[in-house]
Amino acid sequence: MSSPPGDVTQLLLAWSGGDRGALADLIPVVYGELRRIAARYLRHERVGHTLQATALVHEAYFKLIDQDHARWQNRAQFFGVAAQLMRRILVDHARTHVAAKRGGGVTPITLMDAAGASPPRGIDVLALDEALTRLTAIYPDQGRLVELKFFGGLTIEETGEAMGLSPATVKRQWAVARAWLLHHLHPETHP
Repeated sequence: MSSPPGDVTQLLLAWSGGDRGALADLIPVVYGELRRIAARYLRHERVGHTLQATALVHEAYFKLIDQDHARWQNRAQFFGVAAQLMRRILVDHARTHVAAKRGGGVTPITLMDAAGASPPRGIDVLALDEALTRLTAIYPDQGRLVELKFFGGLTIEETGEAMGLSPATVKRQWAVARAWLLHHLHPETHP
């Protein structure tokens, strides 16, 4: 991530302590990173998606500033929450789109393909969200890990920091979570 960890963490702690001015100072510092996360999400979307990265960041921003009682601990936690909010916004957007088209036109993608260097477009956001929700219900830590690493774009180290885990543990849990999702998204090819 590009913003200085100390600056972001200090501003988050001040905001958590009730300093509304810290929020005003925080937004310019984190805006670029929030746009990067939004762009990462949207690269996975279908061609012609109507939501743009800027709009996604702004919707997430409005949800973030409503977090008056949040106890921010560090920048990794903040970006993890931002990524989670963006995922929810995209899922809601996809549900609205699918309802309008009655399910037409989404092209599913495997998690293996999505983990590649240049993710293709057309992830079935609803199927992935449903599988991730089931994973989180059974294995909450692995569900959070997938959200932070895959959707939030956090590195192994940043994910470990946000979750209080070692990088080796993150790698192991990522492998297990990915295999679980592959099996549940594509049981015919991943028994």
